[in-house]
Amino acid sequence: MNQLLPLFIVLPFIAFIFNLFFANKKEKVIAAIAEIGTSLYILSAISFAIMWFINGYTPINQKLITLYKTDGFEFVLNFYYDHITAVYSVVGAFLFFFVARFSRYYMHRDEGFKRFFNTFLFFLLGFNLIIFSGNFETLFIGWEVIGLSSFLLIAFYRNRYLPVKNAYKVLSIYRLSDIALILAMWMLHHLTHQNISFTQLTKASATAVEHQHTGMALFIALMFVLAAVAKSAQFPFTTWLPRAMEGPTSSSAIFYGSLSVHIGVFVLLRTYPFWQDILLVKIIIICVGAITAIVSSLIARVQPTVKTQIAYASAAQIGIIFIEVAVGLHWLALIHFAGNAFLRTYQLLVSPSVLNYLVHHQYFHHTANTSTADNKLKNSIYTLSIKEWNMDSILHNYLWMPFKWIGRQVGFFENIIGRVIIIVLGLLAIAATFLYPIIFESINIYLPIAFMLAALLIILCSFSSRKSSRVAWGNLWIAHVFIICAIVKNTGVLNWQQVAMYASGVTVASIVGSICLYKIKKIDSDISLNNYHGYVYEQKNTAFIFLLSALGLLGFPITAAFIGIDVFFTHIGANQYALIALLALSFLFIELAAIRIYLRIFLGLHKKLDHPVAFRSS
Repeated sequence: MNQLLPLFIVLPFIAFIFNLFFANKKEKVIAAIAEIGTSLYILSAISFAIMWFINGYTPINQKLITLYKTDGFEFVLNFYYDHITAVYSVVGAFLFFFVARFSRYYMHRDEGFKRFFNTFLFFLLGFNLIIFSGNFETLFIGWEVIGLSSFLLIAFYRNRYLPVKNAYKVLSIYRLSDIALILAMWMLHHLTHQNISFTQLTKASATAVEHQHTGMALFIALMFVLAAVAKSAQFPFTTWLPRAMEGPTSSSAIFYGSLSVHIGVFVLLRTYPFWQDILLVKIIIICVGAITAIVSSLIARVQPTVKTQIAYASAAQIGIIFIEVAVGLHWLALIHFAGNAFLRTYQLLVSPSVLNYLVHHQYFHHTANTSTADNKLKNSIYTLSIKEWNMDSILHNYLWMPFKWIGRQVGFFENIIGRVIIIVLGLLAIAATFLYPIIFESINIYLPIAFMLAALLIILCSFSSRKSSRVAWGNLWIAHVFIICAIVKNTGVLNWQQVAMYASGVTVASIVGSICLYKIKKIDSDISLNNYHGYVYEQKNTAFIFLLSALGLLGFPITAAFIGIDVFFTHIGANQYALIALLALSFLFIELAAIRIYLRIFLGLHKKLDHPVAFRSS
């Protein structure tokens, strides 16, 4: 049975590749490929689960391929199957088929019909990579794929302002969960001195207790919780879930009603052997789940739109599932997950019909509220719930705005003098790291922090920029130069293979992205980041290539830089708190800055009046 596990990855990948060869007008063929692929997924998931149960339902662990290996690091594609995987795969198989069938008619004659099904199958690939993963490296590949496909489907109606804006908002929360997971992997590597699989988590926990590394264990567990809380839209990140409903109803059903939003639950279930004995972590999960359940229930009762009500109702149930996981009721949590996933998918798919009925019923049977009671507590809760408990504004003001303020303070990096300064500093960093390290030996201890701080400031400058997109893009590549120099200087040993692996991906991506921006610059002299330009209308291929360049620049698993970033994190010591904080923030904002450039130049309302313009949200 071990040899059959890769089948669950191969099936959606083949369907995805096949769909690429058909034009948008071939709707029947495109939909048929998706339906056949999901039908085979149902057959495979059920058959495998039955065979696994007959053979004694013992967990299956298989190492497929080693992508990179050194003395202290091993990047392995590892697959794993147990009762958690069985439930997630069977539930997911049925939901994917139902939504594929529904979308065949719901998306009929939409100009993005092919784009929708391609992204749908891409999401299926990422979902399977997560639930069948046997280690964190494999899980993180799927984690990134799901994040990208979520972003693309939220911004599906890319000629409208709100879908594009909300896609970016959701991406920012997703990126926060990415960094939390990376930090957990980083500290786990220092705790165990190796890349471990999920089957070794219990041993890793025992190692932390044996060697009195309880602080490291607590940090790892808290990062797991942060990743799960952000990914599953728990308090205080709940507001991204209704914002994600800007995409088509069918994608809202499969992503944010049923599967993607439950990935946080999967992470908690999978990592439970590591944190099961840490009481503080259990208390935090229970408190977050309880607060989310209460607050989301109150918000759902007063929201004016059907999708928003369903989103908050789903978040409330996931909060309860979090509590069930924390107290050890894992089978109940899995049953609860299956029920909530099927219910929310059904509610979202029938929501247009229900809305039509309710509007008709309200028109003919509306009765005005005659109550005159003045209950201050009730009115206060009602007002807070209408405002979604101000979670959006709190996150904006206290999480993102401080970094935007810092970015504006170093805005001079975009001027000619500022660009000369950072280029000169970059050359000095290269000289101090690779060419003449002995000359700077007396200040070596300070250089990693200095280089990493310079990288973060340059990235924040691009993140908050309202000026030239080409300058902002170039600054992101220069920031990578400082990051490489900081890591190499901190390590003290130059490994050209690792540097080349990292630098090759980001350099190629930077060059290709610059060519794309130069092409748009020839069409329109004004491609500043002050507004949206919408050039995906006229330059679809250029927009797609630039998106790939942005993904390559931030280390998406399409270049060797993905492995290089993972390796680079291991070169920072467990007690180098300032350096790891600066590196984590750099990778958090470098994605947001790169994707922001893509959104501003290629998506949104087109500036030319000869294109159709939609001013309302979806």
